[in-house]
Amino acid sequence: MSANLATILTRTASEHPEQIAMKLDDVEVSYALLNEGSARVAGLLAAKGVGPGDRVGLMLPNVPYFALCYYGALRIGAIVVPMNVLLKGREVGYHLRDSGAKALFAWHDFGEAARTGAGEAGTEVVLVAPGEFEQQVVAAEPIHEVAERDGGDTAVILYTSGTTGTPKGAELTHDNLRRNADIARGLFDIGPGDVVLGALPLFHSFGQTCALNACVAGGALLTLLPRFDATKALEILQRDAVTVFEGVPTMYAALLNHPERERYDVSALKVCASGGAALPVEVLRGFDEAFGCKVLEGYGLSETSPVASFNHPDRERKPGSIGTPIEGVEMKVVDDDDHDLPPGEVGEIVIRGHNVMKGYWQRPDATAEVMRGGWFHTGDMARVDEDGYFFIVDRKKDLIIRGGYNVYPREVEEVLYEHPAVREAAVVGIPHPQLGEEVGAAVALKEGAQVTAEQLREYVREQVAAYKYPREIWFVDELPKGPTGKILKREITAPAEVTKA
Repeated sequence: MSANLATILTRTASEHPEQIAMKLDDVEVSYALLNEGSARVAGLLAAKGVGPGDRVGLMLPNVPYFALCYYGALRIGAIVVPMNVLLKGREVGYHLRDSGAKALFAWHDFGEAARTGAGEAGTEVVLVAPGEFEQQVVAAEPIHEVAERDGGDTAVILYTSGTTGTPKGAELTHDNLRRNADIARGLFDIGPGDVVLGALPLFHSFGQTCALNACVAGGALLTLLPRFDATKALEILQRDAVTVFEGVPTMYAALLNHPERERYDVSALKVCASGGAALPVEVLRGFDEAFGCKVLEGYGLSETSPVASFNHPDRERKPGSIGTPIEGVEMKVVDDDDHDLPPGEVGEIVIRGHNVMKGYWQRPDATAEVMRGGWFHTGDMARVDEDGYFFIVDRKKDLIIRGGYNVYPREVEEVLYEHPAVREAAVVGIPHPQLGEEVGAAVALKEGAQVTAEQLREYVREQVAAYKYPREIWFVDELPKGPTGKILKREITAPAEVTKA
């Protein structure tokens, strides 16, 4: 039997053909229809000369067409290259050129950027517009058989944003993705009858594995939200009796701080999963209490398909922890020389197992650098306790060194989040002539809340060592965020009046 990831769809479609696979408000797509549609997308691609091993770009938001094109490309043995829908023409061109994509499915609203980038890369664009795309799909000759693929063949190339240089494409195999989806399905107990809120972008690894592929593998319903909005999310949680919610910390904070959240019936929720960034403990506890549903926090990266560790539903959950490694995966903490560190000491997380990527697309040097000694080096700093639970301290690159002392922003952010006026906070290093770096914090307040920078500074000062508290605090309406809602520290700049010459 083929190891092709597309077989998770063909199998579920044969077992639950009438079950609704995806929903976008009033639009519902059954597993039988999703399967047939993907077969016709496969035929459409084949007619354009796309075959096994060729790359196909996907620049689509959270709409059912994403799944049609995703499984359609996989079905003929092609490699899917998911792309952020907000990329500009130049960035689109880079992704298509670097991957050598033959075709690109692009949402009609982003047609200009798609055409510009595809023109530079020599890639054929198929615009996806409701009503028109259906006509193309129906006219195509369906390919019902699934192409033979080996488990080690590349299924998806996910470009990592990267804090420096150009994005690199992580090659994820059919085995990487199928096993990770199966584990996610088990972690969140996803099966027929479950409803998962698809608020995470499907072009991102978290949404793709834990929402799309886990739902399809489990025969569940994925109800889509193309752009996260707390009010709309609450409406969907109530309307569709959502049982599983997966989100990033900013989504949990937005739902928790929604002024009318108590109006909505969210009693169907049985499990919530958080990933993508560290979930402040105060937000976790507040959400648990307000929504009556336990939040399980986990950890992973695009390069690990993405799930590497989680707080498991049948074991103790430790607030602030990313849990323990998933089945078949090893994680440990090492120093700068790759020596193992004992419990309690902070070092870099390294990972090996079935979830680790094949490598970076056409980047052997970059692959060798992160895969030293057969372990994937994450760049994330953590400690592990005596029970084997991992606690993220911070990104290696986010570490602030103030006068020779290490300051981990996450620790200071936790204190800021405990202040009743704070909605969001990000702690960053500011260049300082004597100390090297000073601790700064960008803060967004809750609606109607008032607090001065001096009051906040004193609040933190009382709870952390003298070298850790933020000397500089400035207020913003919103913190810059990536496509998943993750706070982007590299885009935070201190106002001129707080930076030191």
